[in-house]
Amino acid sequence: MNLKNYVLLAVMSLSVSTGFAQKTKKSTEPAKVWSVEKANAWYSEHKWLSGANYIPSNAINQLEMWQADTFSPDLIDKELGWAEGIGFNTLRVFLYSKAWSQDPEGFKKRMDQFLSISQKHGIQPMFVFFDDCWNKTSAIGKQPEPKTGIHNSGWLQDPGDPAFKEEANFPELEKYVKDVLGHFAHDKRILLWDLYNEPGNSGKLEASIPLLNKTISWARAVNPDQPISIGLWSWGFEKLNAIQLANSDIVTYHNYEAPEWHQRTIDLLKASGRPLICTEYMARPRNSRFANILPMLKNENVGAINWGFAAGKTNTKYAWDTPLADGSEPIEWFHEIFQPDGTPYRQDEVNLIKKLNNK
Repeated sequence: MNLKNYVLLAVMSLSVSTGFAQKTKKSTEPAKVWSVEKANAWYSEHKWLSGANYIPSNAINQLEMWQADTFSPDLIDKELGWAEGIGFNTLRVFLYSKAWSQDPEGFKKRMDQFLSISQKHGIQPMFVFFDDCWNKTSAIGKQPEPKTGIHNSGWLQDPGDPAFKEEANFPELEKYVKDVLGHFAHDKRILLWDLYNEPGNSGKLEASIPLLNKTISWARAVNPDQPISIGLWSWGFEKLNAIQLANSDIVTYHNYEAPEWHQRTIDLLKASGRPLICTEYMARPRNSRFANILPMLKNENVGAINWGFAAGKTNTKYAWDTPLADGSEPIEWFHEIFQPDGTPYRQDEVNLIKKLNNK
């Protein structure tokens, strides 16, 4: 990250803290972004937020998690028991628009079931609507098997490419967002709504702005009780960062860097005056580890949600850019906390997580 981008983000953050909201012809807000005071009051009502990005170990992607035939409440219950056991109180969970369009009422019932399981284990999850990462297209039905040794070989963009830029799709996506948000708008079991994961990724760049702006306007029209956020992730995307910051009640961000760089990000984003939640971190070979990041986040009162929970069909124990074609064990796992049977990958890490969560 260069100084220019840091200064730019600081200015944008300060503009958010003084109540400025980005206004363009493509982004209108029936409801306003929370005040800094309201955001901090909300955050103060919660214990320090600690958790992981979660998908059941038997699901290769979001569709496999949420489709009726492969939704696995018994496995979810077991794995969320592991999360409760180490003191996690939140999880970040990706929804999927085609799972809703296939069966809107069944989809919401499965969300409700997931929330009941989460509540049983003292976990208040946040949900993600759209995503610009990994595979461009998807199909309802049986999902592909994992590609041996390849990180997230079956993970799906939502709504996909070129679907994300085809405005003919927007009315159906609007129904999806408003139906789900409207149904759960007053549900105290939900922590937060993360509207769009890494907009502009996969080479989309600013082409994601129209859907992002639409999604913000749809969410604000519903005006849920829970806060709204769009996580920062690429410091060079100036226009996207401006929109994301200006329209987030709570500032969320991703950082897979070493502690000194991660600390600089925290110091910068504090200028917003808003609570901070890191919704993705922890890539061991990149020196983003529980041992050196998690204590820093707690000390700064920044929520901590790592990528990866239990090793499974997503194959995210393998690194982004280092596939192992023979499927052999990586020298060091990239992500994940648990083996598929619930055994910790590293007991010292689990001990630290439990200690910091007062478990």
